[in-house]
Amino acid sequence: MKQVSTLFLKIAVILLGIPVLALGGFGLPWLVNNPVNPDYAHLLYPIVIGICISVIPYFIALYQSFKLLSYIDKSQAFSELSVKALKNIKFCAMTISGLYVVMLPFVYVVAELDDAPGLIIIGMVPIFASLVIAVFAAVLQKLLKEAIDIKSENDLTV
Repeated sequence: MKQVSTLFLKIAVILLGIPVLALGGFGLPWLVNNPVNPDYAHLLYPIVIGICISVIPYFIALYQSFKLLSYIDKSQAFSELSVKALKNIKFCAMTISGLYVVMLPFVYVVAELDDAPGLIIIGMVPIFASLVIAVFAAVLQKLLKEAIDIKSENDLTV
């Protein structure tokens, strides 16, 4: 049963990467070459550059998630390797959140020019989603570290 659930999660991790890869490879270059409003094209470049840069930590986090699932398959879930993978996921999520915070003023200017206040809320979604992932990874990292310490303490007493 454990193999099936981790296989499902591995497939989910791969499926999470495909749309981002398609967006980065086809969608963003098309958007840069064909802006909806050419008057705002100069404001679009920092946003597109920020999105392209945020793809790197996103794929690093997906790779670390894949490694974590592999550790679970190998019955190494309670190891320092798992703690390190969670630490890397937390760092990537905080990096993505920071990149989108830096892009938020550009989104604000576009929203003001286009009179679309909902755009600001949409621009804030990746910030809070990444923060939630970072906090969740930090909590899991702490719990896993404590479980490893308890396990090693129990192994020493036997």
